[in-house]
Formats: sequence, C-alpha cells, structure tokens
Amino acid sequence: MNDSNTFKDSLPNNSEMLSEALEGLKANPKTLPCKYFYDKRGSDLFQKICKLPEYYPTRTETFLLKSIAKEISEIIGPACQMIEYGSGSSEKMHILLKALIEPESFTAVDISKEHLLSVTKALAKEFPQLKVHAVPADFIYPFKVPKMIGSGLRIGFFPGSTIGNFTHEGAIDFLRGTREVVGLNGAMIVGVDLKKDERILHAAYNDSEGVTAAFNMNLLLRLNNELGANFNLDRFCHEAFYNAEAGRVEMHLRSLSNQSVCLGSEEFFFKQNETIHTENSYKYLIHEFSELAEHAGYKTLKYWSDKNNFFGIFFLKGVS
Repeated sequence: MNDSNTFKDSLPNNSEMLSEALEGLKANPKTLPCKYFYDKRGSDLFQKICKLPEYYPTRTETFLLKSIAKEISEIIGPACQMIEYGSGSSEKMHILLKALIEPESFTAVDISKEHLLSVTKALAKEFPQLKVHAVPADFIYPFKVPKMIGSGLRIGFFPGSTIGNFTHEGAIDFLRGTREVVGLNGAMIVGVDLKKDERILHAAYNDSEGVTAAFNMNLLLRLNNELGANFNLDRFCHEAFYNAEAGRVEMHLRSLSNQSVCLGSEEFFFKQNETIHTENSYKYLIHEFSELAEHAGYKTLKYWSDKNNFFGIFFLKGVS
C-alpha cells in the first residue's frame, strides 16, 4: 500500500467527540455514541470479545462465510471493487478475497485509524496484485473513497451484525447512503444477527471473563483520557439485557451511587442506578431485514443462514 492509496482522515476530532458526548449526557435518558468504543484499546478488546465462547456471532458468521464464499464469488464475477464498512481485523474480508475472481481493489473504512492501517498493510502484502486503500472515517457520514475504474461490480461489505447498532430508521438511512458509494449496479453483503433464545443473547453480552464489561467501560476511560472528564470507573458497572419489545440487546453503564461528573465546562449528576445507554444491537427475522432493505432501495438477491438460524448473510442488489 503506497502513499497514493492512503486518503485524508474523515475521523471525528476531539471537539466533535466532546460535542457529541455533552449532547448525549444532557439527554434524558443519558446516552453516549457507541462509535467511541473503538480507540486502539477498544478495538483490541472487541477482537477478544469475538473469540469468547459465549459470543456466537463472529464464529457463526465466519463459518457460514467460509461455506458460501465460492457461491458469493460466482454471483459477483471478476474484477470487483470491494469496500468494507467498519473493517476491524478484516478477517472475514480475507475469506472473501481468497475466493473472489481476480478482485481489482479493496477499500477498508474504519474509525480506528491505527488498527486500520495495520490491517490494510498486512493485506496489501499478502495480496500484492490488489489495490488496497485505507480510509480512516466514521462511515455514518459521507467519506471520500478512491477513484475506481474498472468493469467489475462495486460491492459493499458490512459484516459482524454492525447494522444492528442502528435503529431501524438509521439502518435504512445508512443503506440508502451506501448506494451512492456502490453505484446503481452495485450491491451490499450484510451480516445480520437473527432473533433467538434470550438466554443465548444474554450470555453473549455478559461474558464470564468480563471482557464485554471492560469494552463498555472503556468509553468512560476515553472521555477521561482524551477529554479530561473525571468519571470514577469504580462507581459505574456494565449492564446488558435483551429488550424483547424493541427486539434489541441494550448496553448501559449503571451508576452505583449518587454522584457528579465533570466534562468540559459542564457538571452532570447521576442518581444511584441511573444509566448511560451506550449501545443497541437489533436482532431481526429474515423477512424483517429483507423488508427493511427494500425501504432503502435494495432487494434480497440471496440470503444464507447457519443450521441453527443464529445468523444471516444477505446479498442485497440495488433496485433501479
């Protein structure tokens, strides 16, 4: 990956982070944006989560992807241009790249710059014939992608059930935005966590080793380290549960006492047991997600799920 393939950051700076954190903490109930989980430490913790025995999504999606990669490659055809949203370790993209027919380029988009550059450099070394681009950006907002010239399809890849972090309306808006990136003839491959026994969901977000708790708490650590907040981490705890009515797992940080916290020029008061809502992870039935995609201008060309129907991978084609 040479310098010409590295693009200007579209990452939020500290002033944006402060503005969004203040806005969330002033809300009722209090919230913080989940995208700020992913500094270097947060990204490393998430990779540990993905390997936990309780956390089924990663291993289920990976196994499923390996079994269907050849079929996906045949649908896409040669010389495609791949764009991965929230690339993380790009382990799943690696599976696809090995199966694809002479892919032309790969663009990785991720909010964790340090992690992103490390991963893309490794991929560029392993696939020397591939044009590899790193775009450090918050993909919720418009970002610049390299100019792509070629006859193959442009394909967006959004694995890991990250689509579940959006509200239904937000997911539709996000998918609509991807159409501007992949083009009218492009497509999206999306990993979706399916609805299942609540006990399985609870265990996945409340692991016995406390890694998910550390990942959640890292959000407060970032505010302390980067924005000068004074959260006492010993006075908050991780909490995650399935909200059946909303169809989502919710993650919160619960205050263990009455306390006040300073951030910027503001002071925030917390009652005992009051929470900061940090993340949602919506779960879908297959027909629910297909209908959502239709609202964004995509039709489900093909979908696959594992034998337990824990996880689905959807191949979405744009509708003219």
